[in-house]
Amino acid sequence: MGVRKDLKRAKTRTDLLTRTRVEITKDDHGTVTEARTPPLAPQRPIGTTADIPFTNATEAPTATVARRRAHGTWHQVTATEFATEVTAIAKGLVAAGLEPGGRVAVMSRTRYEWTLLDFAIWAAGGQSVPIYPTSSPGQVEWIVQDSGTHHVITETPENTATVTTATAGLQHTPRIWELDAGALADLTTLGRDIPDEEVTKRRTTLTPDTIATVCYTSGTTGRPKGCVITHANLYAEAANTVELLLPVFREVTRQTPSTLLFLPLAHILGRSLQISCMMARIEIGHCPSVKPDELRPALKEFRPTFLVGVPYLFEKIHDTGRATAEKMGRAASFDRADRIAVRFGEAYLNRFLGTGKGPGPALYAAWALYDLLVYRRVRKELGGRMRYAISGGSPLDRNLNLFFYAAGIIVYEGYGLTETTAAATIVPPLKPRPGTVGPPVPGTAVRIAEDGEVLIKGGIVFASYWNNPAATDAVLQDDWFATGDLGSLDEEGYLTITGRKKDLIVTSGGKNVSPAVLEDRLRSRAPIGQCIVVGDNRPFVAALITLEPDAVAHWLSVRKLPADTPMSEVIRDERMRADVQKAVDYANEAVSRAESIRAFTLVEGEFSEENGMLTPSLKVKRHTVIRAYEDEIEALYRG
Repeated sequence: MGVRKDLKRAKTRTDLLTRTRVEITKDDHGTVTEARTPPLAPQRPIGTTADIPFTNATEAPTATVARRRAHGTWHQVTATEFATEVTAIAKGLVAAGLEPGGRVAVMSRTRYEWTLLDFAIWAAGGQSVPIYPTSSPGQVEWIVQDSGTHHVITETPENTATVTTATAGLQHTPRIWELDAGALADLTTLGRDIPDEEVTKRRTTLTPDTIATVCYTSGTTGRPKGCVITHANLYAEAANTVELLLPVFREVTRQTPSTLLFLPLAHILGRSLQISCMMARIEIGHCPSVKPDELRPALKEFRPTFLVGVPYLFEKIHDTGRATAEKMGRAASFDRADRIAVRFGEAYLNRFLGTGKGPGPALYAAWALYDLLVYRRVRKELGGRMRYAISGGSPLDRNLNLFFYAAGIIVYEGYGLTETTAAATIVPPLKPRPGTVGPPVPGTAVRIAEDGEVLIKGGIVFASYWNNPAATDAVLQDDWFATGDLGSLDEEGYLTITGRKKDLIVTSGGKNVSPAVLEDRLRSRAPIGQCIVVGDNRPFVAALITLEPDAVAHWLSVRKLPADTPMSEVIRDERMRADVQKAVDYANEAVSRAESIRAFTLVEGEFSEENGMLTPSLKVKRHTVIRAYEDEIEALYRG
């Protein structure tokens, strides 16, 4: 019986693996220059993402498509209930004067109402314009003015005040509704006299090429640009990733898939995830924060079967585990568990992929011990049911990926940009390869230009930058999108990102250094908060580092130092500098000596959105930081 089951699972795995194939192109020297994955979902000649709630209500009216938290508990939302709410809000928008093709901005944290609004705006024939809830008045003014938005829906009184201030001087001030002040109830009441047929008419008039949303980039190098994303773009992303991932997750886990959305829905990754889940009728819940202390209780309550996150989340879960162990006097034990996890994960992965024998008896015994002491606690922190996770936004440290793999959670990495409607590549299920971001998603091609730049082509590539033909022409040539990132493709079409083209450092000795590799590894280790690597036209590479506040508080507590110790003293403490040096040494393991960090300085404060050094998607504004700390950087090279 057991043999039959194993054979059946082996056949199923083979069937799932052969559903996709990657086509490779090489140059005359045998280097892979292009990888292309045929689509799993055909292009739709008619219909749009606006139809998803209504298709669900027709085909599976009682299916649970979401869980909504109210009065301390999670309540199921059926497909019929969701479609009914979408229609009611869409009618309210029509009554409020939204014209077909008109734009509605949404400025809110991740919550159930955001998902409702997205589909309601589309059902009413409109286009959504997401705004980060942390945006400044200047950013809001630019987005509202540039996009020509006449309707704005905010979350809180603070958001409303920001929008009011930001748009006071505009020729056409937008109409504002506030979620916390009953916006959805007001819109529902306003639309009662609008017939349902009007919504149906507007929705069915849309085509795949209709603009669905104008998403503004985070603006690391200047004023944000509005990316024009069509319904066809959204469908290509959602349908192909669902067809790639869902059959495997269902077959392997035998679980009803569910996920907790906590990524900002103002970011294209969060938006694409919500659309994919609605399309596949995967239960979704919402959490407004990615901060570990606020997210962990929600994970334990909701108990998702998979997550989509950013490296920051996985780094903080790891750091929290070590901090807890250190408080219990078991830091050395956690560090051993960490090392065992990397060794075990590497060996087990090799066996899984058929490239090695797997863990030996001694390694298995060590893993079993630390599974009882450490790894199961990690699983519990994530709700206890999770088997898979997807990480995007920036590279995840390979050893950290292996740590989670040994803890029973496979983290698949993906890569994409706003201009590619989120993921352009993703590590496929059953073929994990930590350290890469995978081959192209089905229906997409990736090419490496002569200078190493990553180019992307396919149905996911955006239409244009809003009102900016010059910027569009600069990045779109023959339907290939120039990402500005540097990378390489291996023999199976897996992409590895090595850095940003504009961020490349050239030392005075002529050595080319990509700072991303060092920075990503640095941030993966406590007590590092944020950092930038410098060294352009300098004799060696150095780093500017901030400390993570929670890590500092823990560091002080363990050493029985006053909690109110000034940061100026902390950054000068030789014990802290020694701990930071360990993180620097870890980062340097990934590069040659000529590329390694030779010196670092610790600075007070943080890189944050508030001081303009981080974008809303937590990317460092490198040039802003360098200008702000030019004296500290100069001091690194005087010493």
